[in-house]
Amino acid sequence: MVARNGRIRVLHADDHPLAQAGVKALLAAFDDIELVATAATGEEALLLCERLRPDLVLMDALMPGMGGVEATATLSRELPSIRVILLSSSEESGVVNGALRAGAAGYLLKSASAFDVAQAIRGAADGRTVLAPEAADALVRQLHAPRARALSELTERERQVLRLMSEGLSNAQIAETLQISLSTAKFHAKGVFTKLGVASRTEAIALAYKLGLV
Repeated sequence: MVARNGRIRVLHADDHPLAQAGVKALLAAFDDIELVATAATGEEALLLCERLRPDLVLMDALMPGMGGVEATATLSRELPSIRVILLSSSEESGVVNGALRAGAAGYLLKSASAFDVAQAIRGAADGRTVLAPEAADALVRQLHAPRARALSELTERERQVLRLMSEGLSNAQIAETLQISLSTAKFHAKGVFTKLGVASRTEAIALAYKLGLV
Protein backbone atom coordinates (compact mmCIF):
# COMPACT_ATOMS: atom_id res chain seq x y z
CA MET A 1 0.00 0.00 0.00
CA VAL A 2 2.79 2.43 0.78
CA ALA A 3 3.99 4.54 -2.16
CA ARG A 4 7.18 3.75 -4.04
CA ASN A 5 9.12 6.45 -2.18
CA GLY A 6 8.42 4.60 1.07
CA ARG A 7 6.10 7.29 2.42
CA ILE A 8 2.43 6.83 3.27
CA ARG A 9 0.49 9.10 0.94
CA VAL A 10 -2.40 10.74 2.79
CA LEU A 11 -5.38 12.78 1.64
CA HIS A 12 -7.13 14.89 4.27
CA ALA A 13 -10.83 15.76 3.97
CA ASP A 14 -12.24 18.49 6.23
CA ASP A 15 -14.30 21.59 5.51
CA HIS A 16 -12.62 23.74 8.19
CA PRO A 17 -9.52 25.67 7.05
CA LEU A 18 -8.04 25.63 10.55
CA ALA A 19 -8.36 21.85 10.71
CA GLN A 20 -6.75 21.56 7.30
CA ALA A 21 -3.83 23.75 8.40
CA GLY A 22 -3.46 21.81 11.64
CA VAL A 23 -3.28 18.41 9.94
CA LYS A 24 -0.86 19.78 7.33
CA ALA A 25 1.49 20.98 10.05
CA LEU A 26 1.04 17.79 12.05
CA LEU A 27 1.88 15.44 9.17
CA ALA A 28 4.85 17.56 8.07
CA ALA A 29 6.60 16.50 11.28
CA PHE A 30 6.83 12.86 10.15
CA ASP A 31 9.24 11.80 7.43
CA ASP A 32 7.32 8.64 6.53
CA ILE A 33 3.98 10.40 5.90
CA GLU A 34 3.19 12.68 2.96
CA LEU A 35 0.09 14.87 2.62
CA VAL A 36 -0.76 14.74 -1.08
CA ALA A 37 -4.01 16.76 -1.13
CA THR A 38 -6.75 18.35 0.93
CA ALA A 39 -10.49 18.19 0.23
CA ALA A 40 -13.29 20.26 1.73
CA THR A 41 -16.20 17.89 0.98
CA GLY A 42 -16.84 14.20 0.63
CA GLU A 43 -17.48 14.61 -3.09
CA GLU A 44 -14.15 16.37 -3.58
CA ALA A 45 -12.38 13.68 -1.57
CA LEU A 46 -13.78 10.99 -3.88
CA LEU A 47 -12.67 12.87 -7.01
CA LEU A 48 -9.17 13.40 -5.62
CA CYS A 49 -8.92 9.76 -4.57
CA GLU A 50 -9.86 8.66 -8.07
CA ARG A 51 -7.15 10.88 -9.55
CA LEU A 52 -4.34 10.64 -6.98
CA ARG A 53 -4.91 7.17 -5.46
CA PRO A 54 -3.56 7.99 -1.98
CA ASP A 55 -2.78 5.20 0.42
CA LEU A 56 -5.04 6.57 3.10
CA VAL A 57 -7.67 9.24 3.74
CA LEU A 58 -8.08 11.12 6.99
CA MET A 59 -11.81 11.81 6.71
CA ASP A 60 -13.81 14.24 8.82
CA ALA A 61 -17.06 12.54 9.83
CA LEU A 62 -19.20 15.67 9.40
CA MET A 63 -18.91 17.73 6.23
CA PRO A 64 -21.47 19.62 4.16
CA GLY A 65 -23.05 17.61 1.36
CA MET A 66 -21.69 14.08 1.41
CA GLY A 67 -20.55 13.32 4.95
CA GLY A 68 -17.48 11.36 5.89
CA VAL A 69 -19.28 8.10 6.61
CA GLU A 70 -21.04 8.13 3.24
CA ALA A 71 -17.81 9.01 1.45
CA THR A 72 -16.06 6.18 3.30
CA ALA A 73 -18.71 3.69 2.22
CA THR A 74 -18.32 4.83 -1.41
CA LEU A 75 -14.53 4.53 -1.24
CA SER A 76 -14.76 1.07 0.32
CA ARG A 77 -16.99 -0.01 -2.53
CA GLU A 78 -15.24 1.68 -5.46
CA LEU A 79 -11.61 2.02 -4.33
CA PRO A 80 -11.18 -0.63 -1.61
CA SER A 81 -7.38 -0.40 -1.62
CA ILE A 82 -7.57 3.10 -0.11
CA ARG A 83 -7.76 2.96 3.68
CA VAL A 84 -9.86 5.48 5.60
CA ILE A 85 -9.55 6.79 9.14
CA LEU A 86 -12.61 8.70 10.34
CA LEU A 87 -11.98 11.78 12.48
CA SER A 88 -14.82 12.74 14.80
CA SER A 89 -15.66 14.58 18.00
CA SER A 90 -18.02 11.79 19.07
CA GLU A 91 -17.10 8.66 21.01
CA GLU A 92 -20.63 7.20 20.96
CA SER A 93 -20.74 3.52 20.04
CA GLY A 94 -23.40 4.09 17.37
CA VAL A 95 -21.20 6.57 15.53
CA VAL A 96 -18.16 4.30 15.82
CA ASN A 97 -20.16 1.32 14.57
CA GLY A 98 -21.47 3.33 11.63
CA ALA A 99 -17.94 4.24 10.62
CA LEU A 100 -16.71 0.65 10.84
CA ARG A 101 -19.73 -0.69 8.96
CA ALA A 102 -18.98 1.84 6.21
CA GLY A 103 -15.54 0.29 5.86
CA ALA A 104 -13.33 2.63 7.87
CA ALA A 105 -9.99 1.17 8.90
CA GLY A 106 -9.84 3.42 11.93
CA TYR A 107 -11.65 5.90 14.12
CA LEU A 108 -9.90 8.74 15.93
CA LEU A 109 -11.15 11.61 18.03
CA LYS A 110 -10.17 15.07 16.86
CA SER A 111 -8.47 15.59 20.21
CA ALA A 112 -5.89 12.88 19.39
CA SER A 113 -2.24 13.86 19.72
CA ALA A 114 0.06 14.17 16.73
CA PHE A 115 1.84 10.98 17.79
CA ASP A 116 -1.44 9.07 18.02
CA VAL A 117 -2.53 10.27 14.57
CA ALA A 118 0.79 9.22 13.05
CA GLN A 119 0.65 5.83 14.73
CA ALA A 120 -2.91 5.32 13.54
CA ILE A 121 -1.93 6.17 9.97
CA ARG A 122 0.94 3.70 10.12
CA GLY A 123 -1.24 0.99 11.63
CA ALA A 124 -4.05 1.45 9.10
CA ALA A 125 -1.58 1.53 6.21
CA ASP A 126 -0.20 -1.76 7.54
CA GLY A 127 -3.66 -3.33 7.34
CA ARG A 128 -4.73 -3.01 10.95
CA THR A 129 -7.91 -1.50 12.37
CA VAL A 130 -7.10 1.39 14.69
CA LEU A 131 -9.49 2.84 17.25
CA ALA A 132 -9.20 5.69 19.71
CA PRO A 133 -9.22 4.24 23.25
CA GLU A 134 -12.47 6.09 23.95
CA ALA A 135 -14.08 4.56 20.84
CA ALA A 136 -12.92 1.08 21.81
CA ASP A 137 -14.34 1.55 25.30
CA ALA A 138 -17.68 2.62 23.80
CA LEU A 139 -17.83 -0.57 21.73
CA VAL A 140 -17.04 -2.70 24.78
CA ARG A 141 -19.81 -0.99 26.74
CA GLN A 142 -22.20 -1.68 23.89
CA LEU A 143 -21.27 -5.36 23.89
CA HIS A 144 -21.92 -5.54 27.61
CA ALA A 145 -25.26 -3.74 27.37
CA PRO A 146 -27.34 -6.84 26.45
CA ARG A 147 -25.99 -8.61 29.52
CA ALA A 148 -26.90 -5.68 31.74
CA ARG A 149 -30.40 -5.52 30.27
CA ALA A 150 -30.94 -9.27 30.70
CA LEU A 151 -29.77 -9.13 34.30
CA SER A 152 -31.98 -6.18 35.15
CA GLU A 153 -35.12 -7.42 33.41
CA LEU A 154 -35.29 -10.93 34.90
CA THR A 155 -37.23 -11.16 38.16
CA GLU A 156 -35.79 -13.17 41.03
CA ARG A 157 -38.29 -15.96 40.35
CA GLU A 158 -37.33 -16.01 36.67
CA ARG A 159 -33.67 -16.29 37.65
CA GLN A 160 -34.53 -19.27 39.84
CA VAL A 161 -36.44 -20.91 36.98
CA LEU A 162 -33.55 -20.30 34.58
CA ARG A 163 -31.04 -21.80 37.03
CA LEU A 164 -33.22 -24.90 37.42
CA MET A 165 -33.62 -25.13 33.64
CA SER A 166 -29.85 -25.13 33.34
CA GLU A 167 -29.75 -28.06 35.75
CA GLY A 168 -31.97 -30.02 33.36
CA LEU A 169 -35.23 -29.85 35.31
CA SER A 170 -38.54 -30.00 33.46
CA ASN A 171 -41.31 -27.48 34.10
CA ALA A 172 -43.04 -30.02 36.36
CA GLN A 173 -39.86 -30.56 38.35
CA ILE A 174 -39.27 -26.80 38.58
CA ALA A 175 -42.82 -26.37 39.90
CA GLU A 176 -42.24 -29.05 42.54
CA THR A 177 -38.84 -27.62 43.56
CA LEU A 178 -40.15 -24.07 43.92
CA GLN A 179 -43.49 -25.25 45.36
CA ILE A 180 -45.52 -23.45 42.73
CA SER A 181 -48.14 -24.68 40.27
CA LEU A 182 -47.17 -26.09 36.88
CA SER A 183 -48.97 -23.24 35.11
CA THR A 184 -46.99 -20.70 37.16
CA ALA A 185 -43.72 -22.44 36.30
CA LYS A 186 -44.65 -22.31 32.61
CA PHE A 187 -45.55 -18.62 32.98
CA HIS A 188 -42.13 -17.81 34.43
CA ALA A 189 -40.37 -19.92 31.79
CA LYS A 190 -42.19 -17.95 29.08
CA GLY A 191 -41.07 -14.72 30.75
CA VAL A 192 -37.46 -15.93 30.63
CA PHE A 193 -37.74 -16.71 26.91
CA THR A 194 -39.28 -13.33 26.15
CA LYS A 195 -36.79 -11.25 28.10
CA LEU A 196 -33.76 -13.12 26.77
CA GLY A 197 -35.14 -13.05 23.22
CA VAL A 198 -34.98 -16.83 22.71
CA ALA A 199 -37.46 -19.46 21.52
CA SER A 200 -36.46 -22.61 23.41
CA ARG A 201 -35.02 -23.95 26.64
CA THR A 202 -31.79 -24.87 24.84
CA GLU A 203 -31.31 -21.33 23.57
CA ALA A 204 -32.17 -19.87 26.98
CA ILE A 205 -29.64 -22.08 28.76
CA ALA A 206 -26.90 -21.41 26.17
CA LEU A 207 -27.42 -17.65 26.39
CA ALA A 208 -27.58 -17.77 30.18
CA TYR A 209 -24.16 -19.41 30.30
CA LYS A 210 -22.78 -16.97 27.74
CA LEU A 211 -24.02 -13.98 29.73
CA GLY A 212 -22.98 -15.42 33.06
CA LEU A 213 -26.56 -15.52 34.37
CA VAL A 214 -26.15 -19.05 35.73
